[in-house]
Amino acid sequence: MIRIDCSSWLVNGEWASTIRRSVFIEEQGIAESEEWDKHDSNSTHVVAWFDDQAVGTARLLPEGKIGRMAVLPEFRSRGIGSAMLLALLAVAREQKMQVVRLSAQQQAIEFYSRHGFVPQGDAHSEVGIPHQWMALNLTT
Repeated sequence: MIRIDCSSWLVNGEWASTIRRSVFIEEQGIAESEEWDKHDSNSTHVVAWFDDQAVGTARLLPEGKIGRMAVLPEFRSRGIGSAMLLALLAVAREQKMQVVRLSAQQQAIEFYSRHGFVPQGDAHSEVGIPHQWMALNLTT
């Protein structure tokens, strides 16, 4: 069974950082210096649990940017990413955000499109990986 917890970095940071290290630093080869930033301390963080194991994480910045979405490889394609995204969108709505945006890795564009996100602008590169800005209007 999947359980989603939304909280601060103080509460969820230990589990979120373990997942992000595994997915972004070890699996995708992103430099550690690129992974950690000042936004963790003031963002809402979700952690997805499968039974008693933390298997996914993502964050919502106060200005409405979703990022750092990661699911451990052996737990992908089980709806965990969707559950985390829907939880963050619920938080954004509670905070009366009108638009949320994200910078999707190229292979995740279809996933975000299925949730109503629309590409904006041209593709760009972040940490050497192709990305696309996408946005979702929460007022319609």
